[in-house]
Amino acid sequence: MKVALLSAVALALTACTPSGAPAPAPAPAPRAAASSGSPSPALPGVAEAQLNWHLLDATADGIAGISALRAERELLKDRQPQRVITVAVIDGGVDTAHTALKSRLWLNADEIPGNGSDDDNNGYVDDVRGWNFIGGKDGKNVAEDTYEVTRLAAQCTDSSAAGRGRLPARYRDKCPTILAEVVKKHGEAEQTLAQVLQIEELFGKIIPILKRATGSDSLTSAKVSSLQAANDTVRQARQVYLGLAANGISQDDIVEAKKAYGSRARFGFNTSFNPRGIVGDDYPDTLVKSYGNRDVMGPDASHGTHVAGIIGSLRDAGGFGIATNVRIMGLRAVPDGDERDKDVANAIRYAVDNGAHIINMSFGKAYSPYKSFVDDAVRYADSKGVLMVHAAGNDAENTGESPSFPTPEYAAGGRAVNWIEVGASSWKGRDSLVASFSNYSRTKVDLFAPGDDIYSTIPGGGFKQESGTSMASPVVTGVAALLMSYFPNLTAAETKRIILESSTRLGSQLVARPGESGGMVRFSELSATGGIINVFAAVQMARKSAGGNP
Repeated sequence: MKVALLSAVALALTACTPSGAPAPAPAPAPRAAASSGSPSPALPGVAEAQLNWHLLDATADGIAGISALRAERELLKDRQPQRVITVAVIDGGVDTAHTALKSRLWLNADEIPGNGSDDDNNGYVDDVRGWNFIGGKDGKNVAEDTYEVTRLAAQCTDSSAAGRGRLPARYRDKCPTILAEVVKKHGEAEQTLAQVLQIEELFGKIIPILKRATGSDSLTSAKVSSLQAANDTVRQARQVYLGLAANGISQDDIVEAKKAYGSRARFGFNTSFNPRGIVGDDYPDTLVKSYGNRDVMGPDASHGTHVAGIIGSLRDAGGFGIATNVRIMGLRAVPDGDERDKDVANAIRYAVDNGAHIINMSFGKAYSPYKSFVDDAVRYADSKGVLMVHAAGNDAENTGESPSFPTPEYAAGGRAVNWIEVGASSWKGRDSLVASFSNYSRTKVDLFAPGDDIYSTIPGGGFKQESGTSMASPVVTGVAALLMSYFPNLTAAETKRIILESSTRLGSQLVARPGESGGMVRFSELSATGGIINVFAAVQMARKSAGGNP
């Protein structure tokens, strides 16, 4: 979501719009000059992403994708996958009825659907497709939840044993700072929501004008651009529409932003809101594990469905999934708000105990009060040889300075071996190779993968382009699943090594650093490898690997 951009445009419009009249939108900000001799080209004149851009090849197609289609054409066309790979998607839910996904869903063969019994004695009743850790036994589900900082603030002001008494000691001295942060962010959410509503109102004024002027119910930038304005009202409406479009802001973006900031103001930063009663467990007691319900879809499976589709949606059903011999295990633990450490820990353990080879974690947060719970689960997964892939985050920050939890570093010391941290790259290439929102770190982020305008599945049978490191992580997960399926002897550690070592190294390329500070920086400063994942090179390396012999 173009959150920062929406805020900036809203402020500009507020400053320059006369009461009751539409005003011209600001022109797009100038872009930094591209570095000469860029090894990651973008096709000249391309103004939008191709739907399958993330599968393309920099040399063959002029787009810095992952070279998946080239690998399929040249290296894998006469080969078949040798084993089925189970991928656990810990997220907000997965649409189990989507035609491009349903044949790729994991099935717990030891569980009899709908009989109300725990047939496999794993502690979870009717867990046929996975499990929902943010639901109640009565079938109700948590949709919205607070952010972790809000939960900490609520504990800071609660003098009871269940409140401040349970607050981890390292946060007690930080209560004044935590409380101030929640007040500030709640105010910012309300202010931005007001600005988004102003743009929504503006769209409401100019769209009818432009539809009448063009004689069309379907507006595009091309139609509006070619419109010959008959009067000042049409001319202003045309200018505003094209200005917003040039900044990448559409009515759909406004709808999304309205929902997001409305949720932040009403729930995310509201210290009085606590939906955990729906779950009915003794939070955060990790001894209570068999809570939740079997509903792996939940009330809003948009994010998880998109993630799952990137990993393995059917090509002949409209998707662009990377791995073909894969089964998606749905684990619902991420609400609209911050996930809770206990749920993440138990989801990881469930994935390991039920046969997952890879765990995709497209989520993150700034605080982790019960990190030890997650650390113990990560250690468990690591000891069982399960590969964990995590999105670096979308705050355009250096995660070496501002971590996005969970992290592979244990609080007590040491680090998970089978973990890949992923930043997001863009189809725009050249100086815009790194997505403007992506987190980065020369020591904490392993590599980058396509995460800008990625086309994938959404609930209800549809498809949509979405952006985020949440999209980059499943790209890496999909590649790992592909490698493991074609080369069945590969371990998690070997798969990680191949993915990192075969990445396309672009370390000397100058790119725009994400964040407000901006400026140009070598790509090698933003990740440990200075590379973008490359399926073609990874398959070549796997074929040469002793562990990769099929």
